Amino acid sequence: MIAATASRLRCRLSFAGRRILAFLLAALLALPAGPVEARSRIKDIADFEGVRQNMLVGYGLVIGLNATGDTLNRSGFTQQSLIGMLERLGVNTRDISSTVNTRNVAAVMVTATLPAFARQGTRIDVSVGALGDASSLLGGTLLVTPLLGADGEVYTVAQGPIAVSGFSASGGGQSVTKGIPTAGRIANGGIVERELGFQLASLRSVNISLRNPDLTTARRIAQAINTALGTATARPVDPGTVLLSLPENRQNDVVSLLTDIEQLTVEPDSIAKVVIDERSGTIVMGESVRISTVAIAQGNLTIRITETPQVSQPNAFSSTGTTTTVNRTNIEIDENNQRRLAVLPGSVTLQELVNGLNALGIGPRDMIAILQAIKAAGALQAEIEVL
Repeated sequence: MIAATASRLRCRLSFAGRRILAFLLAALLALPAGPVEARSRIKDIADFEGVRQNMLVGYGLVIGLNATGDTLNRSGFTQQSLIGMLERLGVNTRDISSTVNTRNVAAVMVTATLPAFARQGTRIDVSVGALGDASSLLGGTLLVTPLLGADGEVYTVAQGPIAVSGFSASGGGQSVTKGIPTAGRIANGGIVERELGFQLASLRSVNISLRNPDLTTARRIAQAINTALGTATARPVDPGTVLLSLPENRQNDVVSLLTDIEQLTVEPDSIAKVVIDERSGTIVMGESVRISTVAIAQGNLTIRITETPQVSQPNAFSSTGTTTTVNRTNIEIDENNQRRLAVLPGSVTLQELVNGLNALGIGPRDMIAILQAIKAAGALQAEIEVL
């Protein structure tokens, strides 16, 4: 009886194992065939209308510096600001305005970024930078400074001690400077005083703006949204905009709808482009870069001139002759005669193109000239952008 029970148990386990195996095979077949790494969330490649930041700027005074502030007789705006501030506080400076000569005050520009939908009373970080000839803002305190938006309205008021990461020290014959002592930051130093009048929940349609405009990507975003919602509510308007018309059953739930949409994944597309920075010799090529069949030869004429001055002097105890310097010049010419033509077949991949150019033994700056020559010959199927 024990043997029969064990046999039935093995049969049940075998049947369960087959079911688990069939389930795993079905799950593997259901996985997408394309590379998952190539897909990106809509949240990472596009922005929603109204969900944006705003730049703020203001002018203020920093006090409490250890004789590292502005020179008042050289920075007239700092002196006028100091006198104006004292007048507003009830201090009469009419008789002593010409004798005010302190180095503990500096004029600064204050900048900040107002987050989207920041409410009144919210604190934000602000950045401070010296405007005059102050040498350091270390230990300084920013006085109340209103920060203005592009419309001239005050949205934030900033004040507080400045945190400076750099420092400067000097002596009679040497000075040391680390970082930028004339710029700093005030964590949570700004208080939002004015809110932006944008109501996201009242929208009936939303524009989705692509960060890298592309027709194919815009259509893929619209298709992904329509598939997820089960209705044709999104359509591409231009390469940089997808218009989303809110469904009737989601018009009172805009935030939740946009949250679901921004988590959808699409595969962004881009044009074939080669970006060149001639100043640093940097080359960046996209995956879609292709070239037609072309032969490349590269060679540079290098002339190396070496100067080796030598001292010529008369013999010991000689009554004639003087010590003089004689130049010895050595000139070497390298024509790179070992360089040969290299043939790159048509429709090569990016890796094959890089390997072919590297096989010529050339550097980045010579590679820039080669890429531009290939483009001029009409063999480079990509756009070249020079920074």
